[in-house]
Amino acid sequence: MAPSRPSSSSWLSFLFAAFAVLSFSVPANALYFYMDGRQTKCFFEDLPKDTLVVGHYKTEVINYQSGTFAVDPSLTMLISVQETFDNDHRVVFQRTSHSGRFTFSAADAGQHKICLTPDSNAVTGGWLSGAPTGGVKVTLDVAIGETSKIESEDKDKMKDIVQKVKDLNGRLQDIRREQVFQREREAEFRDQSEATNSRVVRWTLIQLFVLSATCAWQLSHLRSFFIKQKLT
Repeated sequence: MAPSRPSSSSWLSFLFAAFAVLSFSVPANALYFYMDGRQTKCFFEDLPKDTLVVGHYKTEVINYQSGTFAVDPSLTMLISVQETFDNDHRVVFQRTSHSGRFTFSAADAGQHKICLTPDSNAVTGGWLSGAPTGGVKVTLDVAIGETSKIESEDKDKMKDIVQKVKDLNGRLQDIRREQVFQREREAEFRDQSEATNSRVVRWTLIQLFVLSATCAWQLSHLRSFFIKQKLT
């Protein structure tokens, strides 16, 4: 006989209570819960203005044959954050992999609804419904007001971006120097070609003048020769 499981209402009460207690400590301790495939779980938090929220999550899918949870690479998570005080205005909506992180900063003070939805073709049912593919186990770690970690990570990312920008600027400078060098060589070759063409044209004109003068002298000489021969 399968072991009895807690009712849905008592389980949700325990989940919200645990999440409320853990949200007061930074960093927060991780908690986990079970979800059906494509089922949405939401958490409500009253946040002051400009409060930073950082959430880390990890998902696993149960395998009834082995009775264990394992990572399903095809599973994705839909993360959404809405401002309930502003007609459920959505401030975050992202589709990420089976594990990852989401961050947002409260633009205004009030209640925020954080929702997670697993989405995968492999997850057609869930642990609660007894589907053959099993349920989804979600490990969630939400820290409210955590700034040092994200700032350090952002600084590392900024350092990487700055280094990449410097590398791109260096590569751009190399390309510009290569272009200047090619333009200088092209100008030099063009000058040499124009000078060579000028000399060729000048030499051709000189040759034509010499040939014309030679032909004229030969014709004049032959004419004089024939005239002399007729007179004698």
